[in-house]
Amino acid sequence: MRPLDGMTVISLEQAVAAPFATRQLADLGARVIKVERPGAGDFARRYDETVHGQSSYFVWLNRSKESLTLDLKTPEGGQILRELIEEADVFVNNLGPGAIGRLGLDAPTLTARHPRLVHCTVSGYGTAGEWSHRKAYDLLVQAETGLVSITGTPEAGARVGISVADIAAGMYAYSGILTALLQRANTGKGTTLEVSLFDALAEWMGNPAYYTMYGGTPPPRAGAEHATIAPYGPYTCATGDIVMLAIQNQREWLAFCADVIEQPELAEDPRFQTNPARVAHRTELNVIVGERFARLATDDAIGRLDAAAIANARVNTMAEFADHPALTSRDRWVEIDTPGGPIRALKPPATFTDGEPRMAAVPAVGEHTDAILTELGRSAADIAHLRSAGTV
Repeated sequence: MRPLDGMTVISLEQAVAAPFATRQLADLGARVIKVERPGAGDFARRYDETVHGQSSYFVWLNRSKESLTLDLKTPEGGQILRELIEEADVFVNNLGPGAIGRLGLDAPTLTARHPRLVHCTVSGYGTAGEWSHRKAYDLLVQAETGLVSITGTPEAGARVGISVADIAAGMYAYSGILTALLQRANTGKGTTLEVSLFDALAEWMGNPAYYTMYGGTPPPRAGAEHATIAPYGPYTCATGDIVMLAIQNQREWLAFCADVIEQPELAEDPRFQTNPARVAHRTELNVIVGERFARLATDDAIGRLDAAAIANARVNTMAEFADHPALTSRDRWVEIDTPGGPIRALKPPATFTDGEPRMAAVPAVGEHTDAILTELGRSAADIAHLRSAGTV
């Protein structure tokens, strides 16, 4: 038994945030029925064609789901979806502003009819307030929350290289749904929850927000370095590899000077005695440390850092990450099917000792439509009619 075996999730989803939440529910055993547009399906299917002709986003976010195509603007399509929700435990949606209400699938309408239903809406800026009508995409939310302003180099801000606002919202939707199911188990009643991309990323901006509100200035953009700790960042070794190191306290700083760069006197230099002083004189410090690392082979540098109990890492390429020993030595990759052929997929981060996650195929558009309609009592003739009418 997986934790969510027997649960059914109906998701009117697209793009990243809601699909990430529901894929994690599927990992735990929930039956996730993904409702897509007839023909093209979720537009995230066409973001790129790099994975056997499919989108890298889509294959990451949609394994272990069933795909049902419905035109919800037709009476028949709406009726089919309402029948599915009748038997569901969770309904998830992340359509554009106002769309879910126009379809009659808003939380007040559905929870009045289904008091045990967990209704989750993922939005851009919330469903109330002055910004509720605005469309929101990941980069735009990174900009509005100030993340772009503190990311990048001193010369220019930058987008974080992954869809961090979508991922944050998906994680809060996932944990919120699990919380709602736990509450339902205790009370017998479902609930309504909402997660916005803006609120999710705003929570993650707590540290720089407090730093700015109470310190008077924002943390500076520092590229791959830490904005408020030094030395904490990348240094190039004699062999051309880049090693990242992180000094966290005075003990590590003393050990770094004595045992790694072999300049114990540096620890007593007034410019570098404390972390605030090192940050203020970061340029001079980087010259000294950089010159020493430029004379060390990569393995030697890492060996010295390890011996001194100073955290460090290589700056890996994506190809090096894919074959990282922290993954391969623990069998974190498994093979799953996709419409274009088998691919490697990472197991979920949360590992349970008494069971394996569900790691099933990525569905083709509408792959499960006939089977789901048959479950709902539609005959072969009914399904043929719905298909010819463009309803499915």
